[in-house]
Amino acid sequence: MTATVQTRHAIHYSQSERMTGAEIRENFLIETLFVPGSLQAVYTHYDRMLVAGAMPTNGRLTVGEELAKLVGTDYLLERRELGLINIGGPGRVMADGTTCDLEPMDGLYLSQGTQEIAFESVDPSTPAKFYINSAPAHTSFPSRIVSRMDAIENDLGDGATSNKRKLYQYLHPKVLPTCQLLMGLTRLETGSVWNTMPAHLHDRRMEAYLYFDLPENAFVVHLMGRPEATEHLIVRSEQAVLSPPWSIHCGAGTSAYAFIWSMAGDNQSFTDMDMVDMKSLR
Repeated sequence: MTATVQTRHAIHYSQSERMTGAEIRENFLIETLFVPGSLQAVYTHYDRMLVAGAMPTNGRLTVGEELAKLVGTDYLLERRELGLINIGGPGRVMADGTTCDLEPMDGLYLSQGTQEIAFESVDPSTPAKFYINSAPAHTSFPSRIVSRMDAIENDLGDGATSNKRKLYQYLHPKVLPTCQLLMGLTRLETGSVWNTMPAHLHDRRMEAYLYFDLPENAFVVHLMGRPEATEHLIVRSEQAVLSPPWSIHCGAGTSAYAFIWSMAGDNQSFTDMDMVDMKSLR
């Protein structure tokens, strides 16, 4: 298997506010997650979240010793759980001898203790793209496919404020038990561009955003930082943002788009948010 792994250390807001635009990108933006025939992984020091992308083309991609070494165990999920959502063509995940067939926008949860993991595309000409998150786990819950139809659908926002969107909760206590990992998908409706507005903070959890389904020349302006000292990132399709607990996380695109959000931390309460007064944003 071809795998690329890297580590991102935690940054305090007093450091980020002294960074150049290039340094902000280097520390908080993951520019490349999907490379044909490869697995790309970023190990973060924000709640030890692992963010990865697997794009199998010619044959299987197997999770091997590179990722186990990254987290310091004999195999990746020895002390971890894993969630993923397929944003590409139909694919398969093989986990300890069980084959899981995943259509586009299907998700999968793999329990702590799963040892052998491999990824495969049904048709290499339209490869699967598995967006993967993994966080430390304290016990083992059953592995399970979470199809698009299994996810909880929520209608949010309003066309008048350009943020009408559908939010789908995949890894959520009302869908299945996990140790700490939460994952979901939000899709903006045509004519809406703002996500996660009004903005909020949750100091008890970190978050990661994968933006996708953006046209080639489109982008999202992702706002981050403290409410009184915001910074921004220009994010293209299939790039991800690491959002520290001290940072807001919202943005606007040049067109409608979708994004996958994931969280790890002290609780699994989706509504555990500290809302930000819109007048305080600077």
